Amino acid sequence: MSRTERLLDLMQILRRHRAPVSGADLAAELDISIRTLYRDIATLQGQGAEIEGEPGLGYVLKPGFMLPPLMFSIDELEALVVGMQWARQQSDDSRLSKAAANTLAKIAAVLPDELRRELDAGTLYVPQRRSLPVQVDPSLLRDAIRKEIKLRIGYRDDAGQETERVIWPFVIGFFEQHKVVGAWCELRNDYRHFRIDRIATLAATGERSPRRRHAMLKEWRERMDQAMAARTETAARN
Repeated sequence: MSRTERLLDLMQILRRHRAPVSGADLAAELDISIRTLYRDIATLQGQGAEIEGEPGLGYVLKPGFMLPPLMFSIDELEALVVGMQWARQQSDDSRLSKAAANTLAKIAAVLPDELRRELDAGTLYVPQRRSLPVQVDPSLLRDAIRKEIKLRIGYRDDAGQETERVIWPFVIGFFEQHKVVGAWCELRNDYRHFRIDRIATLAATGERSPRRRHAMLKEWRERMDQAMAARTETAARN
């Protein structure tokens, strides 16, 4: 086990306990000496972990502490790299793309040498994606979802006919060739999915959605699960 992995394990152990844990118990669980444990705790404290306690009294991690980037395992780090590379290629959403690049830079800045070398090696590659062009800024949709406000959109169907809709957006789905926003549609009085590349115009109404996005998302997922179960049952009968 590398020292980075051991530090991660120590953090996980401390997160499991709300009461102070003795140094002897921590050292035994990690199969290390008590002196090594003291050094590891000092290292974590130096990196910002709010670990309270001292030898003879036990140690406790203050509630709410989030693991800093340096505590990622190599598999977790690779998962982040793949996700950030994919997000960086969202050329139709400059804010998301820039945020992904900044995230990778922040992570790299605090990684220990062994993990930074893995990050710099570039052994994971996400090819450039080809997506359909969009006419509106997708970040406006994300802002509306976070703020739970209604949007007025001009939406084109398969035949190119445009209709005006007022929607309550609550989720964005990312597919290989296009993105879809899930929303309650006032025109249809039901949940609908709108391909973002078919949204011709978009404007905030300034009105809050009558329902919270979490409630809509929960109901929408339940409907999707029911529809999937029904299709599976029909396929099984046939």
